[in-house]
Order: sequence, then C-alpha cells, then structure tokens
Amino acid sequence: MIDYQKLIQDLLPFIEEAGGAIMQVYQDDFLHEHEQKQDGSPVTLADKKAERILLHALKEVAPEITIISEENPDSHELTAPDVFFLVDPLDGTKEFLKRDGKGAFTVNVALIENGLPTLGIVYAPALKRMFHGAKNLGAFENDKKICPSPRSGNKMIGVASQSHRDEKTEQWLKDQKINKILSIGSSLKFGLLACGEADIYPRFSPTMEWDTAAGDAILRAAGGIVTNPDGTAFIYGKPDYKNGAFLASA
Repeated sequence: MIDYQKLIQDLLPFIEEAGGAIMQVYQDDFLHEHEQKQDGSPVTLADKKAERILLHALKEVAPEITIISEENPDSHELTAPDVFFLVDPLDGTKEFLKRDGKGAFTVNVALIENGLPTLGIVYAPALKRMFHGAKNLGAFENDKKICPSPRSGNKMIGVASQSHRDEKTEQWLKDQKINKILSIGSSLKFGLLACGEADIYPRFSPTMEWDTAAGDAILRAAGGIVTNPDGTAFIYGKPDYKNGAFLASA
C-alpha cells in the first residue's frame, strides 16, 4: 500500500525545485525562446528543465512506479498499468509564453491507481501557490487544509480556460445561467474549485490526462467531483492518454 503522506512530503522539495527552474527561464529573455512539437503545441527550455528534475525525483522516490510524462513521447506508447504517475512539467505553456503577469502556469504530478487519480500536486511557482491532496488525506494549499464552498443558483462562479475556451463551453455556461466567470490557464482551475474560489469548471475542448490528473486528484480529495458530462465516471489510462469532455464541480 502506498503511503500518500510520505510520497507527498518526499516530492514537494523537488516540485519546488522544478518551479524554481521554470521561474529562472521565465525571468530570462534569452532563455524564453520555444520550439513547436509535432502536435503544434509549444515547448520551452523550462519544460525540459522541470522534466529532468521531476523524472529524477520520481525514479528516486518511487522507482517501481511507471511514469507517463508529457515531454517523453516514448511513454505515451505505453499501455497504462494499474498504477502510474502522470507528469506535466509545465502546464499552461501558452500562458507562460505570454508573460502577462498572471502566473497561470503550473507543475503537475499525479498518481493514478486503477484508473482513478488518488494523489496530486499542483504548484504555480509565479504565484507561490502549492496545492496537494490525496485520497483519505484531504486537500491543502501551502499546508492549510482547503475545501470547496458550493453556492447555488445565480451565485455560482464558473471557471474556464484562458486560451482554449470554445463555443460549447460558452453555451453551457449560458444555459446554466452562470454569469460570473473567472478566466485562467492551466490546472489552477482545479485549485480554485478545491479552495472555494470557484464552483464549476466545464471543459469541452481537448485536453490530455497529464493536464488534468493532478488537479483532479486534489479536487476529489477536497470533496469535489469530476465526471463525464453525462455524470459517468471520469477515468485515466485511456487510449493515447486523451481526455474527452468533463465537468469538474465543487
């Protein structure tokens, strides 16, 4: 049986180190150049530096657990085992490249067991917001326990992607009469739900499992829920690690 508390405590220093490497690149104009991956998405030196730190850490802390990481294409060819890590060393690369001062980019590490996210760490280094949580342990931000604050009716606050909001999402929010909408990038959206700053996050545009798993685990640990739009279970280890639409709710 995995000791979630120990795993989190062992990983947190490395997550902070990865965040520090990202910020070093973020603050250096010369290092801020980027390349295009085969799927057209950007990858920066910050992604690569954070990736090296996280893969080394995970292999040191839990060498028996398979790692599926965004920046390691070979790992995407693996059939998902019963237990594995999902890693996104820099989630919200487009926000990172904007350098708009909002700091909406994160380091994501999640543990998946039998299709479900049981542990997650999300760190926004520019904002100094560290979220973590695990099954049966609860969720925390910077070591303070957090929980959702559900509201009802027209008081609900929606949160949506800053760079990938589509017409279906806009229509869904309109149909649900959710008028107050926070626009933010990366897995921070899950963090806002988990700590009570927002109530609902609909997503209909494409994501990958490493984009969502860590935030999903934290939200579930806080008492929230993530489902397919029809209410069925939202699981991980899908073919090509691609997500369908989902609803994340406090």
